[in-house]
Amino acid sequence: MAIVLDATSRTDMGRGASRRLRREFKTPAIVIGQGKEAVSVTLDEKKVITAALKEEFYTGVELNLDGKSIKVKPVDIQRHPVSERILHIDFMRI
Repeated sequence: MAIVLDATSRTDMGRGASRRLRREFKTPAIVIGQGKEAVSVTLDEKKVITAALKEEFYTGVELNLDGKSIKVKPVDIQRHPVSERILHIDFMRI
């Protein structure tokens, strides 16, 4: 797992909050799985785009969240239909 992304947890949810994040060039995401509670996070859009161009991104990523390292892999990536900008990512814990 060579790809490491810095994530920050977020508490504000909903469409409006996600739109505000995207205006600030942040990508909203969620981490699910392994019987643990789902965690909503925010990622830097430019770093996500760079990582998504590599094949390793789809087999496993390491998220640094509040000083903890979480190994995940993307399960679902939502993109804008015209610009193909990444709008949201669902990560599954490994």
